[in-house]
Amino acid sequence: MGKIVRISGPVVGAEGIEDARMYDVVRVGELGLVGEIIRLNAGIATVQVYEDTSGLRPGDKVENTHMPLSVELGPGLLKSIYDGIQRPLDVIRETSGDFIRRGLTAAPLDRNKKWAFSPTARKNDKVVAGQIIGFVDETSLIKHKIMVPLGIESGTIESLESGEYTVTDRIGSIKTDKGSIDLHLMQNWPVRNPRRVLNKLPPNEPLITGQRVIDTFFPVAKGGTVAVPGPFGSGKTVVQHQLSKWADSDIVVYVGCGERGNEMTEILTTFPELQDPKSGKPLMERTVLIANTSNMPVAAREASIYTGITIAEYYRDMGYDIALMADSTSRWAEALREISGRLEEMPGEEGYPAYLGRRLSEFYERSGNANVVSNETRRGSITIVGAVSPPGGDISEPVSQNTLRVTRVFWALDASLASRRHFPSINWLNSYSLYREDLSKWFDSNVSLEWSSTYSDAMGILQKEAELQEIVQLVGYDALPEKEKAALDVARIIREDFLQQSAFDDIDTYCSVNKQFLMLKAILSLGKNQSNIIERGITMDQLRSLKVREMISRMKEVKEDQVNDYYKNVESEISAEVSSLLKGGKQ
Repeated sequence: MGKIVRISGPVVGAEGIEDARMYDVVRVGELGLVGEIIRLNAGIATVQVYEDTSGLRPGDKVENTHMPLSVELGPGLLKSIYDGIQRPLDVIRETSGDFIRRGLTAAPLDRNKKWAFSPTARKNDKVVAGQIIGFVDETSLIKHKIMVPLGIESGTIESLESGEYTVTDRIGSIKTDKGSIDLHLMQNWPVRNPRRVLNKLPPNEPLITGQRVIDTFFPVAKGGTVAVPGPFGSGKTVVQHQLSKWADSDIVVYVGCGERGNEMTEILTTFPELQDPKSGKPLMERTVLIANTSNMPVAAREASIYTGITIAEYYRDMGYDIALMADSTSRWAEALREISGRLEEMPGEEGYPAYLGRRLSEFYERSGNANVVSNETRRGSITIVGAVSPPGGDISEPVSQNTLRVTRVFWALDASLASRRHFPSINWLNSYSLYREDLSKWFDSNVSLEWSSTYSDAMGILQKEAELQEIVQLVGYDALPEKEKAALDVARIIREDFLQQSAFDDIDTYCSVNKQFLMLKAILSLGKNQSNIIERGITMDQLRSLKVREMISRMKEVKEDQVNDYYKNVESEISAEVSSLLKGGKQ
């Protein structure tokens, strides 16, 4: 048994730890605080402790568990609320109240609850690692598939019985070259080791979010990576909440990494009350929450995103599409910086450790669309949406820049848009998506062959508006030619009636890709007709009286099953009113 020789905040030096290895979990002090070995040098093990170290003294005992930091994977993960090292906060609250008592631990998965297990494999079946051998109805929305643990390369089923089991009960056994191995509903996995897949697939299917500015202008593929940098109050959390509720993922893993306590409290209280819009059931039935607030120990903050991504990989291996929300990776990087300082490592840019970029790359690399196991056509994906909180909104700082190097979608949140109540506050001129070309075939075949050209026309108008705004500031709007006035008018309609979306409106909160296409096509049709008749002497003052403009602005309020007919009415009204103007008819 080892003993403490040095203490520096959450970092403890210990000597004499039995069979110490990198990343072994240890118990520190009389309270048994949870820690992890992060460096071995000349007989001294450096331990980062995931709890408050006040009261520890040199000479206190340090006991090795001989296990890496791992998570329990099995039925009961969904609907749970964990901290950064997978301690169930709702269970701990019943034991210690609103504050976690130091050294207190609880089993992440309920040891008493019984699950009805239905096997799909039979005796003498040949199986391989990752193969599904049965299932449990974890919630009314998600069927939890029990898989052969990844440590078992291949074997033969010796026994597998249906029945009701706890997560620790033996459900059967597999005969392998190394002998007979018992099977359970639960398995453990070290959080810092990615779960392997057969091969990764190209990003050819979009993650449909129902948010017009995202799906139409800056789409993300299933298995993709997104960076969402923005200053305080720019709407990062609003965007992630909308994605959690509306994105067409099967399961949501939300990691609150170092955010303010009141913000996480809002998430923890509102999520259980939210309804899944597709099924009408509680959203928590397909959600795992990991809450690690800014006043919790800094080392646990560093571990929280690894806990989240490991849980996401487990459900991906079942063949589900996972959306992982990390809010925010800046707080995680700050935890790295603090621990690095305690270790007296050479600082990099702005004090962050030199390996910041590598750690971020390793995290985002665990996303992807993948084939899972060799003898089944099972595909799953993990899409990572990482919020970044650069100080003062300056994205030239190291965390933002290193994140942008490894992610393929950039949603640039704009505090000025948020202050004008324009949500989602994604700046359409600064954002980009490198998945657009990969996804164009999907949109062309599933929505319309005109999808790509419609996007290009709309983006061209918005870019022209930005150029004209500089001229307007110099000479004024009235001095512009009528054609430029018309371009500004159409850009305003795109901004206000298409890009702006209300999360609190029952209809407008979600917009299908078909409705998005028809809305944008109607706006561009109006713009094209306006441009044509301006050349024939009609002014913008006359065009502003067109009644169809109000029809277009109300199109966002039209229900999905009525939008096709509504679009036809808009097109007819555009033709009729334009003809009336040209004939000098009644407005």
